[in-house]
Amino acid sequence: MDIAVATRPVRPEDAEPFRRLWGRLSPDTVYRRFHAPLRCLPAGWLHRLVHVDHDRREALVAVVGGEVVGVARYDRSPADPATADLAVVVEDAWQGVGVGRQLLAEPTDLAARRGVATLTASVQADNERALGLARRLLPHASLTPDGGVQALRSPAVRRTAPTPAPTPVGA
Repeated sequence: MDIAVATRPVRPEDAEPFRRLWGRLSPDTVYRRFHAPLRCLPAGWLHRLVHVDHDRREALVAVVGGEVVGVARYDRSPADPATADLAVVVEDAWQGVGVGRQLLAEPTDLAARRGVATLTASVQADNERALGLARRLLPHASLTPDGGVQALRSPAVRRTAPTPAPTPVGA
């Protein structure tokens, strides 16, 4: 049986699926996303993660059977709304099958259509999967070493073709 992965904008009612997603993330995945060894979702974060204005702050979720398996977001800089920081996290069981590619491509395109000119992100220097994904989807990005992370900076460019859906996973 093939399992379809759908993406859509985050909604406030995603709070409980986010809580369940957190419980399925490995310590390594949490560390790579948040650059800290967080053991639990910090108080107040859940509300911030699921309540976005879909302009200055956007978040998209990958959903399988009603469960959130990945999230991508951008947050515009308050000092410069033409710059937005990107972040993506994908549940360990869904890594390596295209979910991250789709999740990164969609908010990147949305940001460009909404007037964002520059995208930024901090990626751990040894996170080859994330760096490879960034190089493929943001080919004009520059990567600058900054301690143990690579500071990514890229022009925000609209896609000309849709990103292929993630490869279905056999169950």
